[in-house]
Amino acid sequence: MRLEAAIAWRYLRSRKGPRLLSLISVIAMGGVVVGVSALILVLGVMNGLQQDLRDKILIGSPDLRVLTLGEDLTMSDWEQVLATVRKQPGVEVAAPFVLKDALITKGNDYAEPVKAFGVLPLAKGERDVTDIRQYVRAGDFTLVSPDTNPAIVVGQKLAERLNVWPGETVVLATVPGRLQLSGAIGGFVPVIRRYTVTGVFETGMYEYDSGYAYMTLAAAQDLGGLGPRVTGIDVKVPDRWRAPETAQRLATVLGFPYRTMDWQEQNRSLFQALQLEKLAMAVILLLIVLVAAFNIVSTLTMVVTDKTREIGILRAMGLPAASVRRIFLLQGAVIGAVGTLLGVAIGGIGAWALKRFELVKLDPTVYFIDHLPVAISIADVLVITVASLAIAMLATMWPARQAARLLPVDAIRHE
Repeated sequence: MRLEAAIAWRYLRSRKGPRLLSLISVIAMGGVVVGVSALILVLGVMNGLQQDLRDKILIGSPDLRVLTLGEDLTMSDWEQVLATVRKQPGVEVAAPFVLKDALITKGNDYAEPVKAFGVLPLAKGERDVTDIRQYVRAGDFTLVSPDTNPAIVVGQKLAERLNVWPGETVVLATVPGRLQLSGAIGGFVPVIRRYTVTGVFETGMYEYDSGYAYMTLAAAQDLGGLGPRVTGIDVKVPDRWRAPETAQRLATVLGFPYRTMDWQEQNRSLFQALQLEKLAMAVILLLIVLVAAFNIVSTLTMVVTDKTREIGILRAMGLPAASVRRIFLLQGAVIGAVGTLLGVAIGGIGAWALKRFELVKLDPTVYFIDHLPVAISIADVLVITVASLAIAMLATMWPARQAARLLPVDAIRHE
């Protein structure tokens, strides 16, 4: 084996000059390096995008929600439902909420659409269903107003567009409002309320920061004309990945007309699109590794052609065909292994630099985030490494087989 390794290394080296490796060996390794590093970088970006979006979505979105299929999609007996939900295993925190689409304005001609969320005020030491209250950047999230107007907390981007800050007043109008009938004329009459901004939050997710506003549950019920009813119940579980199991259990216990939606179901189309895109990119970039494999085949074929007479002399001296085969298998293995290790190193360093220095900026109005996130998965790196090494070894089979089949006499006569 030592002799075979020495011959394989000699075939890899450059014939002339101080270069350690021959040019064709470097080109073959370079193809593997490019393919592996590109795969690691792209899959790292796709993982980071999926993870970053998931974390940002769950800042303002609960692990699961309990909703109703009633006529107006609101709960009138929510206190009883809330008590039942809180008793179920796997439920850490549960709280009612109100969600209402509205228009918000500072009182001038400019208005913005907003999702008004009504939540219960949080007592000191009490846990919340989401982490949204931890992202307040100005004022506070106590939802306690300094005047007679109800308190409201708005997103950073929305506050900037409206030019409103803590202490100022905004006006909200529901769309379309409550249906009122008076005499022969009836129609939708919008509900208009004034609120005092007590806080501004910033999550880093454009959807929340530009279109969400929070108020007390009572204020949201008044704005939506719901009376004592609520939209549904938000639930937090200890392990978000087990949220589907808890959701199924709650749906079984509550029965019709109640239904549950976990965080994956609420954002199913987004995560499915990301997963499909990750798979497509992996398949496309794997073609680069396959191209590198053809480079290895051509490299070893050229070496076999160039070293035919030497192979014939070695065979005539008693070197068995299996040893000749191992020489070229070792040569291909070195090309594949070195190329793969360099590709993993370059891909890892590139991913670290992208994450550490936020080199690629994004438009948050399009991508929900302001920079390209990266998250390297050890499982992905292992799969890429094994696949690259396997492809490299398979690429050496045919040239090694051809070299082993050379007859000593024909090889020595080869010109």
